[in-house]
Amino acid sequence: MEDVLYFWKHSTVLDIGECLTIPDEFSEQEKLTGMWWKQLVAGAVAGAVSRTGTAPLDRLKVFMQVHSSKTNQLNILGGLRNMVQEGGVLSLWRGNGINVLKIAPESAIKFMAYEQFKRAIRGQQETLHVQERFVAGSLAGATAQTIIYPMEVLKTRLTLRRTGQYKGLFDCAWRIMEREGPRAFYHGYLPNVLGIIPYAGIDLAVYETLKNRWLQQYSHDSADPGILVLLACGTISSTCGQIASYPLALIRTRMQAQASIEGAPQFSMLGLLRHILSQEGMPGLYRGIAPNFMKVIPAVSISYVVYENMKQALGVTSR
Repeated sequence: MEDVLYFWKHSTVLDIGECLTIPDEFSEQEKLTGMWWKQLVAGAVAGAVSRTGTAPLDRLKVFMQVHSSKTNQLNILGGLRNMVQEGGVLSLWRGNGINVLKIAPESAIKFMAYEQFKRAIRGQQETLHVQERFVAGSLAGATAQTIIYPMEVLKTRLTLRRTGQYKGLFDCAWRIMEREGPRAFYHGYLPNVLGIIPYAGIDLAVYETLKNRWLQQYSHDSADPGILVLLACGTISSTCGQIASYPLALIRTRMQAQASIEGAPQFSMLGLLRHILSQEGMPGLYRGIAPNFMKVIPAVSISYVVYENMKQALGVTSR
């Protein structure tokens, strides 16, 4: 059982830019020896490098979510060209700073909350069922998102900013507070929290199914799946979770951005959903999903390589 916990981590190891997955389990030995926090640090560094490497595709995704429509058919090359023409090559990394900055607090809060919710749900039981892990993980994710959500709003505004619009992170925060008030920092909060349920649920269900199928058929001598199987299972499960929760992610991003777009109507979550469906149909809820898929494989690959190197640097022992 400890081997399975050790070898089959994917939330800590693989970062695709979304932090809505159920936290990984750590064995008692990992907790006693302090290896758990070293793995979390390695995961945070891997996430930072991975997000920086795929930031242009992430910015393009947000750009297409907000600005693409039936009348303005943005494609991938056209979107990248527009961004480079407006602000130069470095503008492709707008919003990446805060996207990296929020990894550490979000991961730490989610892990601590997950341990507390597990303890409350478990009671006298020794282990949790998958359904109970889902409940504890979803509650932990909602807790972390509630606390760091203003950073999500700032990330969207900084990602979409025009050249010279803000001097930096604090200037952006100050202007939002001044013009829109503190409530602006929680625009899109409801679809964001609701999105945790399909994303985390499907990601966990698919990953556990693939993991158990592999263990039943191939784990005769060792629970170690090897790099390709681990990456494939993690990529498939995360992609399935993204497809299910993507419409809510798009609505969240539009709600975060709509106050900053001059003349744009201010919709509620249901109002925006109705507006998108009436104007663009179902495809309108999946604007920007192509660059989102394009960044999955490079993001997963970069985060895995960096994670393994960071583990060695921090002295995490391998079995």
